Amino acid sequence: MLKRTFMLALAAGSYAAASFAADGGTTAKPAMAKNCTNCHKAEAGAVRGQFDLVTFKAKTIQVKIDDAVELFKFDEDEIKVVNSSGKTGDGEFLKDNLVKKGHEIKVEYTEKDGIKTAVKLIEKPPVKVPAEMLIQTADIEKLIAQKPDQKNYFLFDSRPLPRYQEGYIPTAVNLPFPAFDKLAGKLLPKDKNALIIFYCAGTTCNMSPGSADKAKKLGYTNIKIYKDGMPAWLARNYGAISPQLLKDAWIDKDIPHVLLDARPADAAAKGFITGAVAFPGNQAPQLIKGLAIKKNAPIMVYDQNGGAAAATVAAALVKDGFKKVVVLSGGFDAWQTAGYGIATGQPTAKASYTAKPRPGEINLEEFKKYAVKLPDNVVIIDVRTAKEGKAGMLKTAKLIPADEVKDRLAEIPKDKLTVLHCSTGTTAEVVYNSLKELGYSNVRYANAKIDFNKDGSYKITTE
Repeated sequence: MLKRTFMLALAAGSYAAASFAADGGTTAKPAMAKNCTNCHKAEAGAVRGQFDLVTFKAKTIQVKIDDAVELFKFDEDEIKVVNSSGKTGDGEFLKDNLVKKGHEIKVEYTEKDGIKTAVKLIEKPPVKVPAEMLIQTADIEKLIAQKPDQKNYFLFDSRPLPRYQEGYIPTAVNLPFPAFDKLAGKLLPKDKNALIIFYCAGTTCNMSPGSADKAKKLGYTNIKIYKDGMPAWLARNYGAISPQLLKDAWIDKDIPHVLLDARPADAAAKGFITGAVAFPGNQAPQLIKGLAIKKNAPIMVYDQNGGAAAATVAAALVKDGFKKVVVLSGGFDAWQTAGYGIATGQPTAKASYTAKPRPGEINLEEFKKYAVKLPDNVVIIDVRTAKEGKAGMLKTAKLIPADEVKDRLAEIPKDKLTVLHCSTGTTAEVVYNSLKELGYSNVRYANAKIDFNKDGSYKITTE
């Protein structure tokens, strides 16, 4: 049965529901992201995850479900799209970017001969919260600005631990909604009249309202929900991160980030956190102007003791448009007190950031080498349209438009490295995932904007 299903998939060029394991078996894909299971149950003919990308050349929508991806064919005139504001349209909504990358969605689909076709895409709408329970960013700012001995509130981050590890609103304690019942007795205050505030991942996230409902049932009477959550906070403020989270969730896991040492040069020379960049607070304005990194790069700032220097640098970064800025709680002193190692000499002089590549991305320098001369064990497939290929393409590439791949699988060898490219990386990534599902194990794609000239020359631009 498995063999027959696989042959049908090859013949139809299907985007199968199962991925092929190294031992030749299959591993079932999840139909729902883990976060979604907190509020929803699985449904036949539907998946829930995050909208990742859409390509009109391949007529395909790609959805991320945790670490997996799911691909759906679609007809832009037939698919029904409901965006987060409740407006309904067809595929033009996708073409006009009215559904945002990373937003939670539900896709309803039909399946025939192993091919899944999306018939309806619903973007998750904002959660409804009673007006009297809402608290705004400015109110949170005022509470956090209080002196420690004046603190009269309890702020809880309802997101799962992995999200909290990325950074949190200062003074917040992690009380994940999925573990609320287990942890509430340990973390919630004894005073049932105390002001308690819950926040999560933004206006469409149900975790903070869900936590508030549970707290209300426990008898708490003064509950607020910061509905706009972490995205709104980071849009105009910096967050916080503890030494343990910086070490465990970022440094030890080698997750790309930027670590700025805001102390004076003489202090940094006596020891610093490994990987830190010298960024003295008194030079912040000119140093920020020279930062050649993406605005969405995760940036951690520390000074000696979590004081004014780090706060000043972090605030200036936020003002300049950086979107993921956090300050190390307790600074370098807290790092040392925790017993974590330090480096000596001089911190790095210039900040750099390279995002973790998406699964299947090829190093662009390697791609450039293949663009000049192909080894015998490598093929480059250009998945753009025939019209685009005619206007200019790599001399080392073979043109197989994305919508023809399913009919030309015989031209894509499994015993060679297959490198895919298009003009933006989007269509190439979709074809990469479909080939992986069809049993192609040695395939990668170029994730970059590539402009071609008639003579075969090209220019690569990365975001």
